[in-house]
Amino acid sequence: MVYEERNTWVGLIVSAIGMVVYVVVVLNQAGGGPLTDVVWWPIMLWVILGSIVASIVLSIVWGILAGMRDPDGVGKSDIRDRDIARLGSRVGQAFMVIAGLGVLVLCAFEADWFWIANTMFFGFFLTAFLGGIASVIAYRRGMI
Repeated sequence: MVYEERNTWVGLIVSAIGMVVYVVVVLNQAGGGPLTDVVWWPIMLWVILGSIVASIVLSIVWGILAGMRDPDGVGKSDIRDRDIARLGSRVGQAFMVIAGLGVLVLCAFEADWFWIANTMFFGFFLTAFLGGIASVIAYRRGMI
């Protein structure tokens, strides 16, 4: 597995875990009450920061382990990696646009900040996760 693919897997794993943690914590904070009563922003901030740190640490650890196994292949990337990253970015950007449009609609209807922020947050998750899925498929099956 090449460097870029490992980092894509790290992003998939961390983003999925981060989203699950966020949803569970917010639902627990709501305690069956309205979600808009939850003080969501510190939870979101900690999940984002934790995900960034976890991605960095996991990438480093996985890279060290891969380097011990194959010292010549560590950190190498080629044009295929660049093309796959571009494909993943294009797929992900589509979902960011959809989330952005959702935020605009929620703003137009003066929705609660909770829904606006969480729509964008979920859009970030979909961007990272589905873009990563597209990249992994391209690594495994090749570019179309």
